[in-house]
Amino acid sequence: MAKASERAIAEALLKRHGRTFADELHIPVEENTPSALFRLLCASLLFSARIQADIATRAARALADQGWNTPEKMAASTWGERTRTLNEAGYARYDGITSRMLGDTTQLLLDRYAGDLDNLREEAERKPDRERQLLKGFKGIGDVGADIFFREVQVAWDELFPFADQRALKGARKLGLTDDPKALAELVGDRDFPRLVAALIRVQLEGDHEEVLEEARRSEA
Repeated sequence: MAKASERAIAEALLKRHGRTFADELHIPVEENTPSALFRLLCASLLFSARIQADIATRAARALADQGWNTPEKMAASTWGERTRTLNEAGYARYDGITSRMLGDTTQLLLDRYAGDLDNLREEAERKPDRERQLLKGFKGIGDVGADIFFREVQVAWDELFPFADQRALKGARKLGLTDDPKALAELVGDRDFPRLVAALIRVQLEGDHEEVLEEARRSEA
């Protein structure tokens, strides 16, 4: 059977998995507001732990459901309240330590950046390497967490575009796609590129590479 083109594979990926994690959590990252950036930071912290993505998603939603959508509101919560909320969402293995990291991260954001990650961006002079370094100053955010944040925030922080981390690029290679971020962006256009990067993560979580390739082949038959 003939191999599908890269463009067809990319389109099949978008059709099957084309939503960012921020979309799933209803975080309007493109608005670049302090609240949206804060929620994305918290989600990046949750997703970077060794825990299933659906559990991290439920935990992020649970924090939002409590109304802790700004650093000020999160700072007003107690360690026990956060721990209980995470535990009830299924984030039981790391509930206590993650609750503490959320508290520490929130306080640093308030103290150093006046509660707005756009101030971190400006301190870094919009240089991605410096932005990464400063992000890693938050408890619970290492390179994995920074990668997650960068994948999603590039819709608002254009200095990061086109960003695809090594995990996403591994997914691209497995599907026979280019592993050059700029070339990947050219396959789908600037607007859909963050969705494509998220889809490259989701296809690995679902393990449905063959289904994506089959759909791409059918589209060109």
